[in-house]
Amino acid sequence: MSLTTTGELVTRAAATRSAVAAFNIITLEHVEAVIAGAESAESPVVLQVSENAVRFRYGGLLPLARAAVAAAERATVPVALHLDHVQSDALLRQAPAAGFSSVMYDAARLPYEENLAATRAAADWAHAQGLWIEAELGQVGGKDGAPPLDPHAPGARTDPAGARAFVTDAGVDALAVAIGSSHAMTTRTATLDHALLERLSDTLDVPLVLHGSSGLPDDELTAAVTGGIAKVNVGTALNIAMTGAIRHFLATHPEAVDSRKYLSVGRAAMAGVVARIIGVLG
Repeated sequence: MSLTTTGELVTRAAATRSAVAAFNIITLEHVEAVIAGAESAESPVVLQVSENAVRFRYGGLLPLARAAVAAAERATVPVALHLDHVQSDALLRQAPAAGFSSVMYDAARLPYEENLAATRAAADWAHAQGLWIEAELGQVGGKDGAPPLDPHAPGARTDPAGARAFVTDAGVDALAVAIGSSHAMTTRTATLDHALLERLSDTLDVPLVLHGSSGLPDDELTAAVTGGIAKVNVGTALNIAMTGAIRHFLATHPEAVDSRKYLSVGRAAMAGVVARIIGVLG
């Protein structure tokens, strides 16, 4: 099955009050695990490559992107490729040729007017290339090792009225909203502001995206989808599963030296997480 587009998957999910799962990939094992998990769940899925992942791969986007495209073309479920948390305009401009149908342009660190101007420019360029574009307003903490913001800190949550103006002025296709989740959580203890999510869903006419979903228990994920989230981003949960499985394998097989032995265990653990989360999202 050939690559589909993120925009198509998310638009369909928003129209049916459901959500598509989007998983961040770092290695070929991540790619294979996400597709295997999605095939097991018989569900479409989004493969996400973040700017941090590109940096980890010596700054090269194409090797991982081309592997993801090749794997997606063999998948039995629709698979889209999304470039996540892009701050570099140079990286943004590599997206179309690398097989990406969408980008998340991240200027949320900037003061509002600068964020708006940068995002508007990115959206104009992306749309001219046929790319679907996501942005963020408010701040989902925990990125790049930074601690999460206090939930009541100024700017920590997305204001509905401000979000409506931002979406209109920036011209983006979807908005990642800050409603209480945090990136890089290794415990599933976060709680969402569901009243705020309801207000955002009622106010905005673009699909809503939830970042930092690894830190949410199942009931919070389900409630988020019911409340209007159409795209759910997951990254850390895969890394926890992979690392835990490999650590256990090496502890019980200290003689092992063939990397295929422990990488296959880690890949299988990630595939199980993918299938489980897709099941939770319904």
